[in-house]
Amino acid sequence: MEFTLEDISDDEISRRRDLYEPLTASVRELVDAVIRTEVDDDSVREAHRLVQAAVETLRAEQIDGSYGVRFSADLQGMPWGNAVIGLRNAIAPPVQTVRDSDGRVTADFTLGAAYEGPSDCVHGGICAMVLDHVLGDAGSADDVPCYTGTISLRFLRPTPLGSLHAEAVIVERDGRKKIVQGSLSDAQGQTVTAEGVFIVPKNWDGPMPRKARRPGEA
Repeated sequence: MEFTLEDISDDEISRRRDLYEPLTASVRELVDAVIRTEVDDDSVREAHRLVQAAVETLRAEQIDGSYGVRFSADLQGMPWGNAVIGLRNAIAPPVQTVRDSDGRVTADFTLGAAYEGPSDCVHGGICAMVLDHVLGDAGSADDVPCYTGTISLRFLRPTPLGSLHAEAVIVERDGRKKIVQGSLSDAQGQTVTAEGVFIVPKNWDGPMPRKARRPGEA
C-alpha cells in the first residue's frame, strides 16, 4: 500500500473540506432521490441531463485511478475516498468513529435506501463492511497499526434501515495478533456481532502489543 504526502497546511485541508463536503452530501442525497423518486418521465429525463452535465464538468480535470491514502506534511490523514468514511465518497454513509478512553470505538450513523438488501433492511454485505471498519479502528486504538486478517459475523436478526450504533474493542493481544470484538445495533439491541483477528504489519518498528487474555479468562 502506498501513501501520498502532500505539503499542505491545516488551513488548506479545512478549505478543501468546506469545498467538497457539501458536494458529496448533495450527491449522497441524489443517490437517495434517484432510488425513491416517483416524478414523471420528462422530469427524469431533465434530471438525467443535469446530472450528465455535472459529470462532464467534474471530469474536465481529474486524477488517474483511485483517490488513495493521503496525509498532510504533519501526517494528518485524508482518507477521503474511503467507502465507509470518505469525505469525497457519496457511497460512504459516512461512519465517523469515536475512541473512548478505555480503547472502545463507537459510531452512530444512519443507513438509508441506498444500503437496502431485504425489504426495509440493511444488506448483509454493508453490515460486514461497516463492522470491518469499526473493528479495524478499535484494533488500532492502542496506537499499534493493524489490518484485517480474518473476521467472522453472526447475524442475530435483520438490521433495519435507519439510525444504527456500532462499537468494538480489543479483547486479546498476542504478538502480532489482536482479537477484536464488536457489534451493530438498532434501538432494540444487537443485530450483528463480529470477531476479527487483526495483524500488526511485519515492517512495524514500534512497540508490539503486549500479550493479554480476554476479560474473564484465567
